[in-house]
Amino acid sequence: MENKKYYELTEEGRANLEAERQHLIDVERPNNIKALQDARSQGDLSENADYDAARDEQSRIEARIAEITEILKNVKIITKDKSTRVATGKEVTIKFIEMDKIEVYNIVGTIEADPFEHKISNESPLGKAIIGHDKGAVVTVVTEKGKEFKVEILDIK
Repeated sequence: MENKKYYELTEEGRANLEAERQHLIDVERPNNIKALQDARSQGDLSENADYDAARDEQSRIEARIAEITEILKNVKIITKDKSTRVATGKEVTIKFIEMDKIEVYNIVGTIEADPFEHKISNESPLGKAIIGHDKGAVVTVVTEKGKEFKVEILDIK
């Protein structure tokens, strides 16, 4: 029996992927087809850099469309619950104790993770460490390289 993989996404993440796929299909694919036609019209394809570049771009576009389609077929939407514990889909305010620094993160699935937008994966060391804890808890986080640091959960929304 096949072990099916599900992808956790917020509703916003699902909508973003659907929009990206539609953009690839409606805009990038037609532009790429035109670029391929233009490159073919130049004649000899064996030493045609424009044709090679357009073929590479075509592969990238089609691979991304297939990847997004697979994700959307196997998506599990993260629902916001009323619990007071840290969980995927929650916004968490954390104090990094040693640095005396406060940050706000959204806990999301791995596909949506973007540290620059303060979206951390539920499978990241920080995400794993704080999930299931309540406001006020002090938690030890162990990085992938074995370094430890403590965080305090200040707020959960």
